Amino acid sequence: MTGKELYYMAEAKFGNMLAGDGPFTRRCHDWLENKSGCGKSLLTHSCTAALEMAALLLDIEPGDEIIMPSYTFVSTANAFVLRGGVPVFVDIREDTLNLDEGLVEAAITSRTRAIVPVHYAGVACEMDTILETARRHGLKVVEDAAQGVMATYKGRALGSIGDLAAYSFHETKNVISGEGGALLVNDPALIVRAEIIREKGTDRSRFFRGEVDKYTWQEVGSSFLPGELIAAFLYAQLEEAERITDERLAIWQRYHELLKPLEAKGLIRRPIVPEECQHNGHMYYVLLAPGIDRQKVLDALKKSDIFTVFHYVPLHSSPAGRRYGRTQGSLEVTDTQSERLVRLPLWIGLTAEQQENVAEVLKHAIG
Repeated sequence: MTGKELYYMAEAKFGNMLAGDGPFTRRCHDWLENKSGCGKSLLTHSCTAALEMAALLLDIEPGDEIIMPSYTFVSTANAFVLRGGVPVFVDIREDTLNLDEGLVEAAITSRTRAIVPVHYAGVACEMDTILETARRHGLKVVEDAAQGVMATYKGRALGSIGDLAAYSFHETKNVISGEGGALLVNDPALIVRAEIIREKGTDRSRFFRGEVDKYTWQEVGSSFLPGELIAAFLYAQLEEAERITDERLAIWQRYHELLKPLEAKGLIRRPIVPEECQHNGHMYYVLLAPGIDRQKVLDALKKSDIFTVFHYVPLHSSPAGRRYGRTQGSLEVTDTQSERLVRLPLWIGLTAEQQENVAEVLKHAIG
């Protein structure tokens, strides 16, 4: 809580508009567009919904292929599988755990329609190479920037680089509204259709702007809007987004310093952030050295009341991933890194003493 969430929710209630696209929704749209530089932002009830809108906007049909990492949340794939699309899983980079841009071209076939880079832990993918590859092959780029709010690549906000992008405001993210997300539209040709799809396939937004005298069903769509109470809560968070980011980065950096000795001994590997990337302190993880039993480490931390977890089970190894997708080449890095990763507690208000305790317990758990 930043302080104004309940005040703004009360203001929305007394303003007598609780459905979507009210005054707080518009404030959120303005903030996102001004901060990211995207062409158009549209709040959704989840990041999953934003990705599903992207699949509709790209007219994904059965058999169309979409290139993405296997090391990601299920929504990245589900959004396209719902339209009959086929996720093509490509390996990740060893340093950032992001989609390996050097492997994308080999995965392209005559059925490929889009590339979906996932900015893991708020660290940007190598977007220049991905965009160039997409341009040469006539493909769309959809940024899964669920973890990327307030992060940049070469000075550009994540979410403003691809044709489309999706943000998450789930309670596990930096800026939150419980559930919630946003679709960012950077291709001007897709803006009008995005509004229509989001409004159940109608041109209701144009009607309220006075551009048409009535609104009607125009094409396939669904109800992707969040209610105004969600938008009011979110706006209070967006107003404090810079402070939130600064505090998370300070906590992230403190972990980085505390764990430097463990990396020097070869027991862990700390996160790597390329010079051109400004991350947002979304997550601090360590990669345990090969041979260290991760479950024993997690159990030892839990006994000290420190809640640590691993992250994604790679999609290509899951039942649905094998059923609906296909792999391109070896996914050795995905398999090995995912089995070594441990995420450490990180939230606003985490004290230096608590972090020192985490580092000390982790050291004993490994040793």
